[in-house]
Amino acid sequence: MSDDVRPAGPFSAWELGLAWRYLRARRKDGGVALIAIISFLGIMLGVMVLVIVMSVMNGFTSELINRLLAVDGHVYVQGNTLTGAERQQTLQRVRSLPEVVEATPLIQAETFVTGPGGASAGGLVRGVRPDDLRASTIGRDGVRVGSLAGFGQGDYGGDTIVIGEAMAQRLGVGPGDTLTLLSQDGGGSAFGAAPLEKSYVVGAIVTTGVATFDQVMIYMPIDQAELFFAREGMWDMIQVTIQRPERAPETTERLRELLGPQAMVLDWTTQNATMRGALAVERTVMRLILMLIVLVAALNIISGIVMLVKNKTRDIAIMRTMGAGQGSILRIFLTAGFSIGAAGTLIGFALGVLFCLFIRPIQSFIESLIGRSLFPPEIYFLDGIPARIEWPEIIIIAGAALVLSALAALIPSWRASRIDPVEALRYE
Repeated sequence: MSDDVRPAGPFSAWELGLAWRYLRARRKDGGVALIAIISFLGIMLGVMVLVIVMSVMNGFTSELINRLLAVDGHVYVQGNTLTGAERQQTLQRVRSLPEVVEATPLIQAETFVTGPGGASAGGLVRGVRPDDLRASTIGRDGVRVGSLAGFGQGDYGGDTIVIGEAMAQRLGVGPGDTLTLLSQDGGGSAFGAAPLEKSYVVGAIVTTGVATFDQVMIYMPIDQAELFFAREGMWDMIQVTIQRPERAPETTERLRELLGPQAMVLDWTTQNATMRGALAVERTVMRLILMLIVLVAALNIISGIVMLVKNKTRDIAIMRTMGAGQGSILRIFLTAGFSIGAAGTLIGFALGVLFCLFIRPIQSFIESLIGRSLFPPEIYFLDGIPARIEWPEIIIIAGAALVLSALAALIPSWRASRIDPVEALRYE
């Protein structure tokens, strides 16, 4: 060998070119094009489905949490600091934090509601200041019938309340109708506490976006709630909305330091721990199940490369006798197998992302073809299928598919590199 001739390095042009040539070879020439295509399609569809399903699940989870938090807030302050004159100071301290968007004092209690026709239902009364209700998401976007203009001002000749849409349908009432509420805590007599009944006028019907809340929710002016539920001079909680809900535990710690030991501060991650845990388990199980699709497709690569090695045993022996090392043989077949998985992963990744980005137009197109709604808003309380792409998650999905493809191609490639050229030519 002359001094100016150097051996080719790993993954050199001749190794890559030979791997590509083997993949393109026809079956009669010893190629495995059909198996390669099947493996490619399997990995592509597996990755695409995995990206779409996980993004849609993330969208539903995000939509559910956002709707729950639109009603319940992100952080809750309770305790002795909400009694007497101290409650206003506590409210100001809560609002002093820069990350706090809104802090709303509330009184919350259960009640029994009777409609004008005799229909009855259980209810959850939330006493809120009128300006806070009008400024909330429910006040801005959730009013279905009626108006919040008279909330807290005694329209219709009586005290005004606001009820959920599902409750209004169940009781058969609308704006201007009268409901009778029962309080177990509001009445008193010579013999002790006694239930208190009072009539209120429905001023508006709203939707919170969550069916379970719409079935029970009643909004009442907070000063009326203080009297009706015997809460004079006290609030049950301050509901806090922050800029970034995922940082609620950090805000909770800051509020605990700011308000002292007399305040009990909780956040939505604690209040909804069971639901969050169930959603996390569901996502993990679904991710593992769908990853099995990619694994099965990757196993096709093994069968394809095994057949390719069997068909190219003579070529392997000739290359070995001409000086090709075991590493070169391994890299040739590893490149061939990994190329199938890499191409399927990248194209499946791109198709999955595009599907999620254009899921609304795709939904509309399918609905126009079949002539009916795929996602009725009156049932799901959503105007379309939500999809939220979390880039770290789908990048991990693509990385896992690439790793599975590499491992699948490595096993038969290693066996190909161990073929004895003398024995291969003898039996060929």
